[in-house]
Amino acid sequence: MRRIRLGIALSACAALLLAGCGAAGGGEPMVAAAGASEASSQALAAPEAQDQAAPEKRVARQSGDSAVSGVKLAQQQQDRQVIYTGSMTVRAKQVTSAAQQAKQLVTAAGGYLSKEETNTASDTEDSALLEFKIPPTRYADVTGRLGRELGKQLSMNQGTQDVTLQVADVESRLKSAQESLASLRTLLKKADTIGQVLQVEREINSRESDLEALQAQQKELATQVAMATLTLRLVGPVAVVEDPAEEPAGFLGGLKAGWEALVSFTKTALTVFGALLPWLVVMVPLVAVAVFLVRRNRARRPAPPAAPKPAEAEPAEPGPSAA
Repeated sequence: MRRIRLGIALSACAALLLAGCGAAGGGEPMVAAAGASEASSQALAAPEAQDQAAPEKRVARQSGDSAVSGVKLAQQQQDRQVIYTGSMTVRAKQVTSAAQQAKQLVTAAGGYLSKEETNTASDTEDSALLEFKIPPTRYADVTGRLGRELGKQLSMNQGTQDVTLQVADVESRLKSAQESLASLRTLLKKADTIGQVLQVEREINSRESDLEALQAQQKELATQVAMATLTLRLVGPVAVVEDPAEEPAGFLGGLKAGWEALVSFTKTALTVFGALLPWLVVMVPLVAVAVFLVRRNRARRPAPPAAPKPAEAEPAEPGPSAA
């Protein structure tokens, strides 16, 4: 600011001097004075213009940096490795037809059925448990259609697991194991004695086992990330569905668990008794007859003769006394 004020003062003095000279000597010095004053004003306005342009450049630079950071953030979000899982319960009028329709919907979306369990107790109490693998891009669409088109949706639970760090760790360990294995194979070629060869081969076998385990883990993670898992439970119109969230806790929960255990034990005991009852009907009379015959034979046997009593010793007669 001091420099600007000094420049303004100097330009004003120069303009006054040039104006005086122009009044004395003609019009050309006036033109020169006007040109000088314009030049000085332009020179003074240039720093101000630069100062005004600087914030605009900074704003543009900041906006460009924010755009680049936004692109990087979007790329990082796309590179995230996420496992999607969900479970759904649907009450259908006919479980068999609903299960077939669910298979068709998932297959059309690029998924497949990985597990199926069916309980055909009756037409109204049937139930089925289906486990589907669905592409993550079609996961939301498929779950929505299953809940709407199969029947009445009773419950829906969804979860995600971010395994980006786990995937990166497995890849890093896998790369290190491959490099170590390559170094050991190179060292095996340079081994001179049989002891060195055997030691290097043992180390190579150990590293190969670790490498295979890491490859299997990497494949499993890739499979889980590539396909979302949805467990679909279909129940009939009158089938009883228990919500785990409504189960009582504490004393009531223990009482309910004990009662269910007692009922289960009673059912098991009655089942075993029912299985053994036909055998008991046949075996008990036979055992009773056998016991009766054994006791009767023992009763008919003659009593053994009594053993003779030993004879009592007679007292000895007194002999003649000695003289």
